Amino acid sequence: MKNIVPRKLSTTLLSALVILAGTASVPSARAQNPEVQQQVSDVQQSMAKNKEALASYTWNEVVTISLKGEEKKQQHYQVRLGPDLKPQKTSLDPPPPPPSGGRLKQHVIAKKTDEYTDYAEQMKALAQQYVPPDKDLLEQARAQGNITLGQTPGAPNEVQLIIHNYLKPGDSMTLVFDKVQKRLLGLQIASYMDGPSDAMNLTVQFDQLPDGTNHVSSLTINGVSKQLTIAIQNGNYQHV
Repeated sequence: MKNIVPRKLSTTLLSALVILAGTASVPSARAQNPEVQQQVSDVQQSMAKNKEALASYTWNEVVTISLKGEEKKQQHYQVRLGPDLKPQKTSLDPPPPPPSGGRLKQHVIAKKTDEYTDYAEQMKALAQQYVPPDKDLLEQARAQGNITLGQTPGAPNEVQLIIHNYLKPGDSMTLVFDKVQKRLLGLQIASYMDGPSDAMNLTVQFDQLPDGTNHVSSLTINGVSKQLTIAIQNGNYQHV
């Protein structure tokens, strides 16, 4: 009779350890999913190939900033990739005209402009950390089991890579990838600025040049709490 309780306790502990071990193995199993690994590898190779190809191009970028649905500013740039394969931009806009009105009016206008301009720059800086996706962050997400695969209804050649905790805790990014042509078609990103209550959403569309080079054709950044939207359009691609 004296050995019954210890035996029951040992059995209970053993069962708990088995359950915990099984639970711990789930992320590892997801991380080792060969289909996920193959799709991530294809995306990484496609992005590296296209970045190299884009280095031989120059293109025009139009940036439109809107606040509460009202257009506030539009900027035009000529863009090309530098030796480090990062974008280098040259403004195509003429110098702005001198401010009109009295000093008080100029101060009020300048203050309002600075407020949304600074926030817009922060939004663009965060967006650049997501677009294009980083190969090391993709690999990290795969290794941690944070990537699942989905399908686009009616598009058998497309696969969706749904990624959680890509750059920030609680964020998400969905990559739509053509697994036959081996190219990105779009990105949908839900992130935030300083905290989750300061949401920022991104929608990215890709297109192909005649030689097959893939590129970002449009990118829309939505700063939800500030009702600030940045729309970026790329076009007029020319060989350098």
